[in-house]
Amino acid sequence: MSTSSPRSSQGSTNRLAAETSPYLRQHAGNPVDWYPWGKEAFALARESDRPILLSVGYSACHWCHVMERESFENELIAGIMNERFVNVKVDREERPEVDEIYMAAVQAMTGSGGWPMTVFVTPDLQPFYGGTYFPPEDRDGRPGFLKILHAVSDHYREEPDRIVEQTKRIQEFLEQNADPLRGERIPNETRTLDGAYRVLTDSFDSRYGGFSGTGPKFPPSASLTLLLRYSQESGVADALEMVELTLRKMAEGDMYDQLGGGFHRYSVDERWLVPHFEKMLYDNALLVLVYLEAAQTTGDSFYRRVARETLNYVVREMERPDGGYSAAQDADSEGEEGLFFVWTPEQVEEAINDEHQAHLLCRYYDVTPHGNYEGGTSVLHVKGSVSEVARKLGVDAAELAEAVSAGRAKLLARRAERIAPDRDDKIVVAWNGFMISAMARGFQVLGDRCFLLSAQRAARFITKSLLADDGELQHRWMPGAPPLPGQQDDYAAVACGLVDLYEADGDTSWLQGAVGVTESMLERFWDEERGAFYYTEAEREDLIVRSKNPLDSATPSGNSLATLALLRLHHLTGRAIYRQRAEQVLALYAELMESSPDAVSLMVTALHLAQRAPTEVTILGENEDEVEDLRREVNAVFLPRRALTLQYGRPDDETFKLLPALRRRDFVEGDTVAYVCHDAECSLPQREPAKLRGLLQQVARR
Repeated sequence: MSTSSPRSSQGSTNRLAAETSPYLRQHAGNPVDWYPWGKEAFALARESDRPILLSVGYSACHWCHVMERESFENELIAGIMNERFVNVKVDREERPEVDEIYMAAVQAMTGSGGWPMTVFVTPDLQPFYGGTYFPPEDRDGRPGFLKILHAVSDHYREEPDRIVEQTKRIQEFLEQNADPLRGERIPNETRTLDGAYRVLTDSFDSRYGGFSGTGPKFPPSASLTLLLRYSQESGVADALEMVELTLRKMAEGDMYDQLGGGFHRYSVDERWLVPHFEKMLYDNALLVLVYLEAAQTTGDSFYRRVARETLNYVVREMERPDGGYSAAQDADSEGEEGLFFVWTPEQVEEAINDEHQAHLLCRYYDVTPHGNYEGGTSVLHVKGSVSEVARKLGVDAAELAEAVSAGRAKLLARRAERIAPDRDDKIVVAWNGFMISAMARGFQVLGDRCFLLSAQRAARFITKSLLADDGELQHRWMPGAPPLPGQQDDYAAVACGLVDLYEADGDTSWLQGAVGVTESMLERFWDEERGAFYYTEAEREDLIVRSKNPLDSATPSGNSLATLALLRLHHLTGRAIYRQRAEQVLALYAELMESSPDAVSLMVTALHLAQRAPTEVTILGENEDEVEDLRREVNAVFLPRRALTLQYGRPDDETFKLLPALRRRDFVEGDTVAYVCHDAECSLPQREPAKLRGLLQQVARR
């Protein structure tokens, strides 16, 4: 992403010009006297007895750009901010631990949250008032930012006792929220899964999919992941239907980039039609995992296509040359949201250069003269399959399919000539862990080797460049940027990604890496007194609370990710401590899983993995092609409780130590064989791919 500093009307830059964060540098030309999060700003607030105005956002956030243009570039508003506040700008992707604390405070104060986030904080970092986007003047029921600045400043100076009272109340909430529950038992799996299904059914939109009746709608990856498991476990057809409707509507709507692949952040309406156009790495990774599992469950090529197109988009536009993936692409280009993605009929006709094909393409993608977006433009979406649309148009389905295929390539080429949205090139380690999982599983299910190579490059970059010899993992990387310590979800996501990568290529160095990262996570974040994982390491003076939040948000909770990683590593390595720690987490949050399963969907998914022994599949052989033939059959079947061991050649002592189950398997020179063990019963050795798939399908139906 371009990191040039925008200029204020005086042509000067503020101290954010020296920062490496693209989001902070976007504000370097504001007339606001911004500080980055740190001791200099805190000391000034104490010395001048001014409250801190904390503004949190991220580089691809459309409404963050709007508030900057409307307020932070406004000389009058900036003057009030500089006179009455110490102004601190935070990139929530670089400092998620700061964002997490103050987002919880804003949600407690207002009942909602989001970005940009605006929080007013005392010099000792205690929040006392906050919100999200504020327009410069009163508008649409929102108070104007200028009015807010005056009111908050006056309140701080004139009513110090009330400020103390407010901050004390909010601090008590934050401390309770940071470590909310204490449990002693793992909840009943069947009862908890049934409860989760009922809760999700109650909020399900049976017309358009998703889990709210009106917009905005966010991609519900964790809930869909849970429903796929419930469907297989219970045989309840409605659960799978909920998943399929949601996945189809999202992929047919404007939230999915119909030309380039990949998903935008969210839909502003209930039909998944008009998106906010930023593309986040984590959304695309988590959605790919769901589409792949839907493909395994149903055998439907639609889900395979969406997963493949999304991964191709990431390889093409988000992968960095040395390995790893950029964080996001912006919503705006040329100062307008979505301009890069929208079309008019005239633009389509010009790109296609065939009036009849252009007409078919416009009808298929619903590009009309009046448009479905701003200014008479249209965002591409489809209203059904090729055969359904062809029937409505009265044309042959093959003709329409050919027109769509050829036309799509021409539109994508023409779109590439436009000014593209900026890309935020920092590597966020947790999100890269998600994408390593998505790429590795993409190779497993789809067979595209380019996805495996991409996952390997990313994993090598992270383990060689961002993981120290003492086990410390960094949170993010940018050229020339100082290191930032990793948070607990960075460790957990990388551990999950490395396990997926081992199950994709059988390289035990990935599994050893996952063990090392997990051991470091346990050492740095585990709460020995109460159980579960803190989000940050100890001894952080700039944080007013040390949280261990179990709730899923835009990304899964670190405790849920860690529980999954611990269980999967236990199943592969046999290390009892991993299972013990996972069960402690599940016991601690038992009441939460039972009372609000939709808020902790991935934790319930971990519970599903914990309460029965997995199906153990071991493939041994020297011939890579023969091993691959058997591995392909294993990954054609949806087995969410599965531990896959791949072993090329005779195991050595180190491999036996890492994977002790191999001692129970016979390795025969020149032979390639698969062993399947389920419910304490092991099959005869399987050598024929078709018979192995049949056996695994029987296991999946039990």
